[in-house]
Amino acid sequence: MTLSLSLTDVSPLQFAVTRNPNPRSDADREEILANPGFGQYFTDHMVQIHWSERGGWHRAAVEPYGKIALDPAAAALHYGQEIFEGLKAYRHADGSVWTFRPDKNAERFQRSARRLALPELPTGLFIESLKQLVAIDGAWVPAADETCLYLRPFMFAAEAFLGVRAAKKVYYFVIASPAGAYFKGGVKPVKIWLSTEYGRAGFGGTGAAKTGGNYAASLLPQQEAYAEGCDQVLFLDSVENTYLEELGGMNIVLVTKDGTLITPDSPSILEGVTRDSLLELAEARGHTVERRQISIDEWRDRAASGDIVEAFACGTAAVVTPIAQLKSRGFSIGDPDAPAGALTMSLRKELTDIQYGRVEDRFGWLTRLDA
Repeated sequence: MTLSLSLTDVSPLQFAVTRNPNPRSDADREEILANPGFGQYFTDHMVQIHWSERGGWHRAAVEPYGKIALDPAAAALHYGQEIFEGLKAYRHADGSVWTFRPDKNAERFQRSARRLALPELPTGLFIESLKQLVAIDGAWVPAADETCLYLRPFMFAAEAFLGVRAAKKVYYFVIASPAGAYFKGGVKPVKIWLSTEYGRAGFGGTGAAKTGGNYAASLLPQQEAYAEGCDQVLFLDSVENTYLEELGGMNIVLVTKDGTLITPDSPSILEGVTRDSLLELAEARGHTVERRQISIDEWRDRAASGDIVEAFACGTAAVVTPIAQLKSRGFSIGDPDAPAGALTMSLRKELTDIQYGRVEDRFGWLTRLDA
């Protein structure tokens, strides 16, 4: 079975579809969807597309989910030449399946590819790969409130060689995992730890790319955060160790008492699709948005004076996470028992209502995947 694809930004491709001969039974799948957790279970199929210097993009396929055969000398294993993305498929009340701003994820995937010297996957092919997977695994999209099917596109250098240069052979995959509500029992404000000994990304480095090395660099300070009774870690800039950057896997936004939203601006911050969408919603309401450097001292002083009244983290997985308190070795900001901010929760509700089709998508952000 083959499904044709013809896009203006890519040569015509055909997705060869091979169905899994041993898919999960309906009963097993429904049991998983009743309590999927996050990233623990995977659907029956995956997408694979190959790229080579001579052949470009080719061998597009939907095939059974399974292990990847990889040469031990594959460049990604030795030099970290890999990138990934994360987005969600949502089940609407009428049963249809949609995703949120996939063009923005595709553009970020291209930016990440440029920084890691990988080939850029055309936007049309990126979105089509999501549709191809949902076309065959659509039954895995849960319908309960705050649940979704998490989509994970990723690309890595597959050429077998031991030499420091850009690989001439690359694999692109999409896998999918059903996800339950991030906050069971309702959204809960968290405590975060300020890392002053470790940096997430250096000036001129890969901080703006969604690549595994950035997350690997955050794991040790994240363990430190857990030891200090915190849920996440916040990083400062690597040059002056003064200005807010981002959390281990989320952007950060501060809210002033007059309703201004302030978010760090830096070339080493990953541009969050969720963050940008929340800020667009705020601007549409008439709020001022500031994208600029903000020092840890400014946050501390303005919070102490009552001028900064809310803080939240945001990203694909949790959407919005209210921050109750920042802890560090010498001081703290906020109260560990502080409730979630009113504007924080209002913006979260508006965004998730759009994603799940509960309100009109007046921005044109949704793309249907099952049609």
